[in-house]
Amino acid sequence: MNDHEHTVGSGLSATLGGIARTLQAEPDVESTLAAIVKAAFDHVPGAEYAGISLIEPGGRIRTVAPTAAVVSTIDELQYETQQGPCLDAIAEHQIFRTGDLTSESRWPEFTPKAAETGVRSMLVYRLFVTDQTLGSLNLYARARDAFGDQADDGRLFATHAAIALAGAQTEARLHVAVENRDVIGMAKGILMQHHDIDAVGAFRLLVESSQNTNIKLLDVAAWVVEHRREL
Repeated sequence: MNDHEHTVGSGLSATLGGIARTLQAEPDVESTLAAIVKAAFDHVPGAEYAGISLIEPGGRIRTVAPTAAVVSTIDELQYETQQGPCLDAIAEHQIFRTGDLTSESRWPEFTPKAAETGVRSMLVYRLFVTDQTLGSLNLYARARDAFGDQADDGRLFATHAAIALAGAQTEARLHVAVENRDVIGMAKGILMQHHDIDAVGAFRLLVESSQNTNIKLLDVAAWVVEHRREL
């Protein structure tokens, strides 16, 4: 490695390290998503717009943290036509790059409509950890051939971004689980006191109420907590 390559590599490493620390400091999933998009927009040369196609529970894909309305427009075209680089990056676990949407032949239903927005170049990375695909990081530009040799640098960035996103999602799920446990615990305590029963009996009462009313257990517990004075 020559001195120039070492300097570039050191600079990239420092940049990625700073980005990783920034992403991990975000307080929740939505903030992490916004930080990922901003960092990509700031650090990937050629990018004019950015956004994330996020896989939700059930497999639905939606656009989050778009930097401009055109991002949502192009992504919706992909979801409607079931074609496009974002969907292929998610499905095929690859990087997809377009030099000019007006001459692109891989997605015949999508590209003519997308080109009408004025966007010509796209660069898309799959966001994943181990075998779990979280979505894709999508970059857009009006210039033709806007994304060149930076694809590999972007891959490293996407790796850091995916780890940060997966961590934020896990933390959010744990937070919800703790909140749910607390609500159910409060409801059990209320029922134990009101009906003079033990914890097992209180939980059984919640479960039976949930089954008989076809209402989720957590919602039954929340109702008990909210209406405890009416019991």
